[in-house]
Amino acid sequence: METEVTTSAKNDKITLLVDNIEKVIRGKRKEISYVVAAFLAKGHVLLEDNPGSGKTMLAKSLALSISNSSEHPLDAGNLGFKRVQFTPDLLPMDLIGSHIFDDTKKDFIFKKGPLFTNILLADEINRASPKVQSALLECMAEHQISVGDKTYQLEKLFFTIATQNPIESEGTYPLPHAQLDRFFLKMSLGYVTEEIELEILKNYVTINNVQTISQVLTYQDILDLQAQADQTHVHEEILIGIKNIVFGTRNHPMVNIGASTRSGIIFLKCLKAYALVKGRNFVTEQDLADLAEPVLHHRLIFKNKEAKLNALKEIVTKETERLAKLKLFS
Repeated sequence: METEVTTSAKNDKITLLVDNIEKVIRGKRKEISYVVAAFLAKGHVLLEDNPGSGKTMLAKSLALSISNSSEHPLDAGNLGFKRVQFTPDLLPMDLIGSHIFDDTKKDFIFKKGPLFTNILLADEINRASPKVQSALLECMAEHQISVGDKTYQLEKLFFTIATQNPIESEGTYPLPHAQLDRFFLKMSLGYVTEEIELEILKNYVTINNVQTISQVLTYQDILDLQAQADQTHVHEEILIGIKNIVFGTRNHPMVNIGASTRSGIIFLKCLKAYALVKGRNFVTEQDLADLAEPVLHHRLIFKNKEAKLNALKEIVTKETERLAKLKLFS
């Protein structure tokens, strides 16, 4: 029998972060929590959303909430943030950087591109060529960039929020299944409720203003939280539940390609971080229910539209009901 143990000090910091972002991203606390969980799991996020839903504001407010110093007070500057608009004529060197000739040194020096930052917003990633997409996703996976015979390490905190528009397909290059698999979460912010929409309209001057965002965490706080997430306890039955869900996707008659072993590992990492975001040091069956869709759905290939809507839900519901009967956390 498990008893709930809260990580109050750590959770206070996460609550501060989520509250701070919610100053400008109203009515989307669950989605903000997902993004923060992916950040603490050392992964990356793909947002598939309509224009004007707050994707840029979300990424920018996350960066502005964190000091770039691991030792000094919360006034040392923010984490690095870069936004790159992906277009068909974008080249890999526009992201990575290039060598330019230095008249003083009489030699070529490497000028770093926007990938050398802490938080990158890759806007409309599906509008760039596969070559550019591959360059970004390789950096996300390897955490380094090779230019010629030299390798450059990316920032220790490197988090990508990539976006794509779900309604316009002309002139786009859809991400291949293998590249989609590199994103820990694929999700949508979606529209807000009528009440929140009215609140935004009444207070848009203050809500749509990143100057309301203040630094609430330090660089070291994030590193500590990432380490804490790794230590989150996972009950043996929860591990079995993850395994059952992964195998369920492979054996379901309406799923052509199921989840890989890497998918299961990423699912576990996200569950650990999400439990910490929720103020616990252990994972529950409800966490599985919450994260299965954003973590696993984009990794699967379904036989038809109906299967795309229902197959994963059936697998997860069956497993969470089994876990609930065990009463692991009562």
